[in-house]
Amino acid sequence: MSASSAALTMDRTIAARPPAAIPALDIIANIAQVQLTPMAVEIDEGHYPLEIMADLGKAGAFRFHLADGGHRFDLAISAMETISAACGSTGFLAWCHDVMGLYLDQSDNAGLRERLLPYHAVARTFGGTALSNPMKSFAGIEPVLLKARPVAGGYSVTGSLPWVSHIAPGQYCAAIAQIEVEAGCESHEVMFLLPFDGRARLRTCPKFSGMEGTSTWGITLEDFFVPVADIIADPVKPFIARIRASFILLQTGMALGVARGAIADIRAVHGHLAHVNQYLSDGADELEPELDALRARIMALAATPFDTSRDYLLNVLDARAEGAELCLRAAQSALLHQGASGYLMTSAPQRRIRESHFVAIVTPAIKHLRRLMAQLEQDPSPAQEQGR
Repeated sequence: MSASSAALTMDRTIAARPPAAIPALDIIANIAQVQLTPMAVEIDEGHYPLEIMADLGKAGAFRFHLADGGHRFDLAISAMETISAACGSTGFLAWCHDVMGLYLDQSDNAGLRERLLPYHAVARTFGGTALSNPMKSFAGIEPVLLKARPVAGGYSVTGSLPWVSHIAPGQYCAAIAQIEVEAGCESHEVMFLLPFDGRARLRTCPKFSGMEGTSTWGITLEDFFVPVADIIADPVKPFIARIRASFILLQTGMALGVARGAIADIRAVHGHLAHVNQYLSDGADELEPELDALRARIMALAATPFDTSRDYLLNVLDARAEGAELCLRAAQSALLHQGASGYLMTSAPQRRIRESHFVAIVTPAIKHLRRLMAQLEQDPSPAQEQGR
């Protein structure tokens, strides 16, 4: 089956599903309220909440968008929104976990999928994504930093990446390396499973301004052997063309959640500060309709997550950029509405300021999104040909 035929089949399946109450979303909301909200400060300062991620996995938070979840990207985004409204760091971990599952779910390597995805989908194992650098490379922003050479039974990979999140010893991620070839031959890239089994070197990152609980490390590989059994996609560009829009679309759950949490922070002080806050712009009654309209747009896009058309990708990029910008506005407004109490280091508005900045700079950052949109608007080629 061709990629376009597969996408059409999946989109018809999604369109045909009946609306229904999803009990798992209620369980996820309860975990967010009871477990995440009280720990948000501790997570922001460095606690890696795998115990909560495990509970979210048991509730089904990380399988909605997979084949056995009916490719319900709308529910995956809703779950991430709920998680992010309580804790932006954990919302980002949810996205990392979701896209690692997406790679496995969409890989042609059935052996790898069957070996790992059943455990990953329910968070019995954990893994993130190391695609920041290659995504920038495919947009012409920077070179691919991992290099591979063919060896018997697979590839040998060497290189370093400055930061990769949701990884730790005993966990894994997906990475992309550029294959070195003989002169006169065209090089290409390969995506592979990278297990942290002692062979890769993990380096401590400089301290970030927030979101320290995302377990972010620098990684170095030296002649790291990748067997054929651990190849996710080879070559990788057709695979990326198929999943790039859904990769980016899933990130909107973080923006929706952080913005919604900020609006709740504004409403929290309405009772005793409304008399003076009425003079501020971007109040809750202004922001909420914008957020609801954006959410409706995102949910419409979530109905066809594997659409590879140029116009669809443009719409996804635009929604992702709008989400980041709305997130920034809402977080700043929440701090202004709360005043001095919002400026406390452990306050929710102060934390959401940092979370909103992260949503704006995580790959693809706002500037990256605008670059991609400009490239697509100037080049009428299909989405599959972009990123060369």
